[in-house]
Parts: sequence; C-alpha cells; structure tokens
Amino acid sequence: QVQLVESGGGLVQPGGSLRLSCAASGLSFNLYGMAWYRQTPGKERELVADITVIGIIDYLDSVKGRFTISRDNAKNSVSLQMNNLKPEDTAVYLCRATHWRDGVNYWGQGTQVTVSS
Repeated sequence: QVQLVESGGGLVQPGGSLRLSCAASGLSFNLYGMAWYRQTPGKERELVADITVIGIIDYLDSVKGRFTISRDNAKNSVSLQMNNLKPEDTAVYLCRATHWRDGVNYWGQGTQVTVSS
C-alpha cells in the first residue's frame, strides 16, 4: 500500500521559513517523479515545485528564489524548503508521486501552511 505522509506545516510570520517533508512508503521511490502542490478553498490545485527521477527541477514562478525542492532516494523522501514566506503562500501543501513511465499518481493528505502576522 502506497503512503505519502507530509509534515512540517504550521503558522509562521511573513518573512519566515518552513521546511516541509514528504515520507513515501510502499513504492520504488527512485522510479517516481515527486512534486509539491498547494490548494486554497475555491481555487484549483497549483503545482509549486517538482523534481523528476533524474533530478530535473521546476518551480512556480511566484516561488522561484524562495522555495527549494530536494529529494533523498535513500530515505524515500522529498522536501520543500520555503523561505521568505508571504501571506499568499498560505495553503494546504500536498505531496504527489508520479511513476516515470506509466504516469500513475499518488497523493498525500496535505499539511497546512499559514503565513500571518
């Protein structure tokens, strides 16, 4: 059974930092591209950052220079370091795994990030 479990969310002031982690189990982690999405009520889910099986990385324009995605295949985990957080970054952040060949997706339950003074 595949499980993706996010952690690291919370309440932070504008300009602060958080580090999100996603622990994967039940899959061959090195065969999956990993991504972080975010969702707010009434809006579509938004791709924030993704990293392919060979380490190619892409970011949403509004987070470039502030967020960093990384993966640790030995620990079956992907992280998102978020610096200089802004109120508009407030959302539920979700982890997604996508098999490199057949495109099967798995999702975590999400972790809440709230940026507020």
